[in-house]
Formats: sequence, C-alpha cells, structure tokens
Amino acid sequence: QLQASGGGVVQSGGSLRLSCEASGFTVTDYTVAWFRQTPGQERQGLLCITSSKTHSIDSVKGRFTISRDNAKNTVYLEMKDLKPEDAAIYYCAADLSVRNPVECTVHLGPLTYDYWGQGTLVTVSS
Repeated sequence: QLQASGGGVVQSGGSLRLSCEASGFTVTDYTVAWFRQTPGQERQGLLCITSSKTHSIDSVKGRFTISRDNAKNTVYLEMKDLKPEDAAIYYCAADLSVRNPVECTVHLGPLTYDYWGQGTLVTVSS
C-alpha cells in the first residue's frame, strides 16, 4: 500500500515536498515513481528511484528531486521553483513485479507500475 501526502497550495516559485509512505513492502527492494495528472490528460511519469539509481524526465530536472528515507520506508518528491503548469494530482506508484532492479524509467508509462497511492493535489497560484 502507498500513502501519498504533502500536497497543498503554493505560490508560483515556491517549493513543496510530497511524501509516499509504503507499507507491505520495502521501498529499497522495488522501483517507486512519481506521476502527475491533470484533467483530460494522461498520467505523466516524472521520476523514479531504485535502491541505487534515480531517473528523471528532462522537463523537471533541476527542479524536482526524488529521494528516500529507508528508516521511514518513504519516498519523497521535492519540488522547487513551482510553476502554474505544475499544478496536478501527484501520484506515487511502485513496480512490484521486479525485485531489486538496477535501473528504472517512467518513459514506459503508468501501466508498468502496479501499485498506486491515492494521489495528492498540488495547486500553484500565480
């Protein structure tokens, strides 16, 4: 199970940290990723993390960072310099089909991830 939290309203240029707390599995053993979705759009993959590597799409590099607290079994998405176009529902997801993957990707889309959190809403005011 994945529990996403930390969403809210932030001004343009501001920062926010989202949390994804996992239960029932250990986040260091599997890929965990962050996606986002706006109304009428497909769910967009942003970043993912394995035990040893991270991957990010180009458009958020330098602004978004994925990290992990092993003791809390939690993955974070730290976002800075937020823009109005970053407003979305943010989801964390895990791929439990591959244990101890070396690398991860979000480019293959949401269907490669089989466990999802409930989403947390991020609103960016201009």
